[in-house]
Amino acid sequence: MFVASSAVCYTGNMAKDWTEIQKKYKGQWVALADDEEKVLGTGKTAREALEQAQKKGYEYPILTRMPEEIVTYIGGFDLHASA
Repeated sequence: MFVASSAVCYTGNMAKDWTEIQKKYKGQWVALADDEEKVLGTGKTAREALEQAQKKGYEYPILTRMPEEIVTYIGGFDLHASA
């Protein structure tokens, strides 16, 4: 199972902190290696990020879009949402 929420990626029972990646690539698509830490490509579109990764020999990288800002979630509720 793979779920990405804010700048933390959850795979199975382990979480990866993508905060530094998010700070550097806000609002961009990012292609990551299997370790979920090495950035293989970036771009305005998923295709751009994918093509950069494929040029480096990674046929199926992890693709995700980094949010513009990190939003805190607790129990599935957005603390910044207005009621």
